[in-house]
Order: sequence, then structure tokens, then C-alpha cells
Amino acid sequence: MLTIHTDSRGHALAVEGELIAGAGPLQELVAAYPHARVRSWPGILTPGLVNQHGTELLEEAYHPDPREADELGTEPLTGDALTALALDDARWGASARRGAQRMLAHGTVAAACEPLRNQAVADAVRRTGLVLAGRAARPAGVPSLDPFAAGVPAVFAPPRDPGSAARFAVFDVRDEEELAERGAGTCVATVLAGRLVFRRR
Repeated sequence: MLTIHTDSRGHALAVEGELIAGAGPLQELVAAYPHARVRSWPGILTPGLVNQHGTELLEEAYHPDPREADELGTEPLTGDALTALALDDARWGASARRGAQRMLAHGTVAAACEPLRNQAVADAVRRTGLVLAGRAARPAGVPSLDPFAAGVPAVFAPPRDPGSAARFAVFDVRDEEELAERGAGTCVATVLAGRLVFRRR
């Protein structure tokens, strides 16, 4: 079924399967697709974010299971704390899956990575649908699940045009300026390949 996603500003995307069928003002898309389901979101539609520290967050950090919070906390573990865990492939894969899901919860639709060396990590991330984008060198800044908190300018994915992949994120803010101020924790929905992969409850 074709679905029109719209935001508080009246901007809208029509999604059919895994692709964008149309983009523009809500009224125009409703007229073009009168039988489409309309899903209204608070805030603003964006193409979604590209986290520039994909390698660091997915392959060089451990994202604790919630059941490990009392012992390990909730933040990603790196350095000596990571080494001390002596992770096997199963735990690496589970960590990468949780890390990718946390990225999706911050409106990230792609992670910039060097080629992932750990096959368990690569397989787990691909199953989430998160896009792995190449990068030429390690970026500046501090790895963060919130790209606005990384100390480098946040990068958005390319604009969504008809025929492009149905991949975008919605943030519950008034505009891009407020998004930069409040950060990606304001994400309310993330869509990959036409599927709603994150929705804030």
C-alpha cells in the first residue's frame, strides 16, 4: 500500500514499497495519490543522518545488553574496558545490532565506515538495514550516537527524490535550527527501505 508521510510543516513523502514515489507539499501528494494512507508525524521530515563514526561505534565499541547495565552501565565501552571483555563473535554481533538500533533511534540512516573486518559485526549491521557508507579516512570529533554531539558538523543523507530509496527520519522539532540545538535524541521515527524501523513510543 502506498503511504504518505507528512510533518508539521506540510512537507510530505509518498512511499511505495522500498522507493519514494513522490515528494512535495502534502496537498499535492494527496491529490496525486487519493487512496494512499496518510501518516502524520510531529516535527520535521529529513533525509536522515549519516553518522561519520560508524567504525568506531560498531566495530570498536561494545554496546551493553540492558541486562548488563548494573555491571557495565549503558554507554558504549571502548579501550581497556572493551579489551577486558574478550568478546566472542556472538557478543560482537549482538553489540553491533544494539549499536545499529541505537543509531536508528537517533535518526541515522547510514554509518560511514572503513571496511568492517569483523564478519559478525558486518552481518549484524546489514540485517538491521542500516546503510554502510564508505569513508576515506577517520573523521575528527568524538564518536557519538548523536551526530550533533560529535564535535563535527552533522551530515544529512541526500534529499529524497522520486525513485530514490525510501530512507528518512523525523525529528520532533520546529526546524533544522532547533534540531541542531536539541540533537538527534528528538527523533520520533526512522524509515529504511520503506519500513518503519524505529518509532518513539
